[in-house]
Amino acid sequence: MTNFFLILMSFFIVIANIIGFISYKKKKNLYFAAFIILLLAVLFGAIGGALAVFIIRDAFAIFYGLQLGQYLIVNSVIVFFIAILVTVIKKFRN
Repeated sequence: MTNFFLILMSFFIVIANIIGFISYKKKKNLYFAAFIILLLAVLFGAIGGALAVFIIRDAFAIFYGLQLGQYLIVNSVIVFFIAILVTVIKKFRN
């Protein structure tokens, strides 16, 4: 059962990053991509929590969704810091 949730967590992280990359390609804005990944953290956290509750059938399984959301929020913060770094580098080059 643990392997299933680890695979699901990895899948959600990869999907969130792919959707963030697609939104970056459309809008050409790293801040918007970081915001999209942040919104997907909430969505995928809720989906993961609900899925865990239905599979494990325990009320405390909702904390799996919170843990998944935490990893995705850290992921969006990393993307946000990369966006800040790119902006600072562009400012110094000009």
